[in-house]
Amino acid sequence: MAARRSAIRVASRIFSSLESSVAPAAILGQHATMGAVLSPPNQPVRRLNVHEYQGAALMGKFGVNVPKGIVASTPEEAAAAAKQLASPSGQVVIKSQVLAGGRGLGTFKNGFKGGVHVTTVDSIQDYASKMLGQILVTKQTGPEGKPVNKVLIAEMLKVANEMYFAILLDRVSAGPMIIACGKGGTSIEDLAEKYPDMIIKMPIDVFRGITDEQARQVVEKLDLKFSDKDSAAEQIKRLYKMFVSTDCTMLEINPLAETADGKMVAADAKLNFDDNAAYRQKDIFALRDESQEDPREVAASKADLNYIGLTGEIGCMVNGAGLAMATMDIIQLHGSSPANFLDVGGNASEDQVIQAFKILTSDDKVKAILVNIFGGIMRCDVIASGIVNAAKQVSLKVPLVVRLEGTNVDIGKRILQESGLPIITADDLDDGAKKAVEAAKRATA
Repeated sequence: MAARRSAIRVASRIFSSLESSVAPAAILGQHATMGAVLSPPNQPVRRLNVHEYQGAALMGKFGVNVPKGIVASTPEEAAAAAKQLASPSGQVVIKSQVLAGGRGLGTFKNGFKGGVHVTTVDSIQDYASKMLGQILVTKQTGPEGKPVNKVLIAEMLKVANEMYFAILLDRVSAGPMIIACGKGGTSIEDLAEKYPDMIIKMPIDVFRGITDEQARQVVEKLDLKFSDKDSAAEQIKRLYKMFVSTDCTMLEINPLAETADGKMVAADAKLNFDDNAAYRQKDIFALRDESQEDPREVAASKADLNYIGLTGEIGCMVNGAGLAMATMDIIQLHGSSPANFLDVGGNASEDQVIQAFKILTSDDKVKAILVNIFGGIMRCDVIASGIVNAAKQVSLKVPLVVRLEGTNVDIGKRILQESGLPIITADDLDDGAKKAVEAAKRATA
């Protein structure tokens, strides 16, 4: 029964979500038979992402070998941690804790270069003072960067060999997929291009879980140089157990290192978790760092709204994910682009509609708002009342286009007409998108 419950949990994650990692998914995408679950271009998905130090602590609970490390919030704490972890030569590693890749090549807005450094106990406090409380810009953060509120002080590993290891969800095989490579330390895309024959892809049966034989096969194909193969196979099994038990959507270790003393260590890892599992993974979701997220997405989450910020100029409020995506497509068809994905769901309250408007209008890029509601469970009169009250509360300064259809649509339209607000009504989705695009152009003319 336990195995079946685990299988059901994994299967539900496959069919409830899109894959959240570009890199491993891209490798699957190079091999059509693997059928990766790829995100549409420029369509982010909501996934809990945890910091490196948090992921290391979680892996340690499952018996996975990780480097010794201490997280610090002040330069003084960093100096104290360095004294505990320094190598015989007095060296330690200091790593900025931000939820983005490319830290080592990043640049702080204060001009300090590099979010990861090898330094000495004597210099650690100076390094920490230049990193903590600063904004780090990497190739993944965008020009706005992300704040560094903590640094991880880690022991210097004597790395003798670097490899790559990941577990993600594959829709075609309907289960987890292990992707690994005997080379590591650089992006998996580069590894796949340079060493295509070394890429290991192994689907795991969700009902059986990973077998001893499969774990040994992965180890054999990694071609370990220093580690005991039986111990390494046990580490692979523990990583899989953690993946399933914690509702991971992706586990990526790069590098998976062999040390000079013969241990296989998860030297650096990225972990994502399924938002749908928040109710049963409360300890993990308590690790969420809202300072690393778009404030609008944080506000939407608290209001139980599905919101993802994009880069366009038409703010969208729609009920239902399918209708929301269709709305975004038609906006692009008429020559503009959506500023967001916002799904208020099928039973939003008037207060949620008001919160949705506040989130939309907080985006300076929004030049017009399109509300597209097909009322089934969601009543058009509730939406209309929310729209009117929201427009009054937020002192709406951009054109508002509303298309309503479905339950209580006549009541909803009457509420809009009698509001006295300059609301532009639309007959259908195409008409609404066209009017929103035209209104945005007039607003920026």
